[in-house]
Amino acid sequence: MQKQPINDDVVELAENASHNKGADAIKVRLPGLPTSPGVYRMLNDEGDVLYVGKAKNIRKRVTSYTKPERQSLRIRRMIAQTVKLEIVKTETEAEALLLESDLIKRYAPRYNILLRDDKSFPMILITGDHDYPQIVKYRGARSRSGQYFGPFASVWAVNDTLALLQRAFLLRTCSDAVFANRTRPCLLYQIKRCCGPCVQRISKDAYDNLVSEAREFLTGDSQKIQRKLAENMQASSDALEFEMAAQYRDRIQALSRVQSKHEALSAGLDEADVIALYHNSGQTCVEVFFYRGSRSYGNRAYFPSHAKEDTAEEIIEAFVGQFYARTLPARLILTSHKLPNHDLVEEALKVRGGHKVEIRMPTRGEKKRVIDNAVDNARDALARRMSESASQRKLLEGLADALSLDGLPERIEVYDNSHVSGTNAIGAMIVVGSEGFMKSAYRKFNIRRAGTDAASAGDDYDMMREVLERRFSRPIKEDPDRTKGQWPDLVLVDGGKGQLSAALGVFEQLGIEDLALAAIAKGPDRNAGREKIFLPGKAEAINLGHKDPVLYFLQRIRDEAHRFAIGTHRAKRGKQITRSILDEVPGIGAKRKKALLHHFGAAQSVATAGIKDLETVEGINRAIAKKIYDWFHPED
Repeated sequence: MQKQPINDDVVELAENASHNKGADAIKVRLPGLPTSPGVYRMLNDEGDVLYVGKAKNIRKRVTSYTKPERQSLRIRRMIAQTVKLEIVKTETEAEALLLESDLIKRYAPRYNILLRDDKSFPMILITGDHDYPQIVKYRGARSRSGQYFGPFASVWAVNDTLALLQRAFLLRTCSDAVFANRTRPCLLYQIKRCCGPCVQRISKDAYDNLVSEAREFLTGDSQKIQRKLAENMQASSDALEFEMAAQYRDRIQALSRVQSKHEALSAGLDEADVIALYHNSGQTCVEVFFYRGSRSYGNRAYFPSHAKEDTAEEIIEAFVGQFYARTLPARLILTSHKLPNHDLVEEALKVRGGHKVEIRMPTRGEKKRVIDNAVDNARDALARRMSESASQRKLLEGLADALSLDGLPERIEVYDNSHVSGTNAIGAMIVVGSEGFMKSAYRKFNIRRAGTDAASAGDDYDMMREVLERRFSRPIKEDPDRTKGQWPDLVLVDGGKGQLSAALGVFEQLGIEDLALAAIAKGPDRNAGREKIFLPGKAEAINLGHKDPVLYFLQRIRDEAHRFAIGTHRAKRGKQITRSILDEVPGIGAKRKKALLHHFGAAQSVATAGIKDLETVEGINRAIAKKIYDWFHPED
């Protein structure tokens, strides 16, 4: 019997039926929904969160989804997939906004505007848990005692500022352990980057004065500090203490360099975040500038994911909510577009930051100049990204042609191993997509079969088999339909026919039949430019021209996999080197381990010591001494 052709009317009827099914599932929940503020989540039949929304009145807001015909195409599709609705009540609408931002970052729902890059920002910390505070770069939760300055937009900005502050204030950057064990000044003291508090080259009061000056400078009172240094320089000169005067001069010059680097575009902003958006061809860039202490702490570009119909105002509001889910807001936030729920966002950020937050969209004056500069940066960043994406897409098209793939590979996974004679074996996976390296998707694998004879001898094939078995066993269970983005379009293994055969064996064992696979081997004498590409079922290797851009692309991603594998292996090996045989003794923590090493000088001496000798160590009683002795002498 001949099948009837599917026309547009039939497709539309099917979609409408699906929309109505989702709307009916939502209607069932309406009677029990509260009329108070809160957050709601739409879930599909697999339990995945499709959308997270906030509402002043949950029932009223959710009711709108029962009429799909009044919604945009994107929301209609969401309704069609919805089978379950979950809600969380909150005391206020501001709390709902904060919870919404947190849940969006946690679940990354498909139908929300998403800020995918959520890395924390580095800061400068002047520690408060030591008699001689340390000035360091810091990232993460503010768990350590001290005063934090930032955020800085990049590690480079922090390092640059720290280097200049070392010249200006001579504060120590060494760890507390290094500080406690110094017996003579280090190199930083010799080159006038530290005042040598570890060896009493400066009094406690004088060092505290330097710390106070550094704090004042980082909070914006630089003119006061410079005037004070100028007065001290003149006084030293008048007293014919020319060496001291020269030191003050060098510190003044260092401060001047800090100011010249960071105050060019501050426009008198003491503490402010500048958020500017540029939108073009359905893509958006949001540029964020940080100003602290009347100085620029750098900027960073973001490219949020959103639907084409989302407006600039909706995008920037969603961005602000998610951005400040992990970053403390400044007291003043300047934006290039007006936020639809301006007052609500201000109230929510006040709760988040613990202080008053003002959001403004300047229309004239110096602050408008700062916004315009940020918009220009966003425009340039988006242009670069679109250009790079176009180039990347051409390379992916070329790769698809070279390997005879069915379509453009949107996700490529590259695998490599690293070890030394089978020890500390590491498997590494990097991911490449249409927008370049996807570093958040990188994975490392500690080789578990390293204790077998094959792996101990450095069997790369067995290591590759283990990595691929572990990698693909999981999505077979969790994403058999390949709808959750866990599957690649192409798998590349570093190596030749042997690695290719090992990978094929794993795929056959797991029942994977339709996944594109290739191996890239170095050329004769490991010459770059003469690589060979091996494909399943083909005896002859593919040789690309040495000037072929696709070959350069393959070299680049292969080298990135090699870099990641070697770096991970070195980190693992370094941890093992620093381990001691005392780490294996039950009941011996860091404090007792340190006491034993200080007393005996080496872990091996502890292993050969008698019970009475062990008892003489501070913190080691007879019971612990016997436990240590028995551990190293099990047959006695």
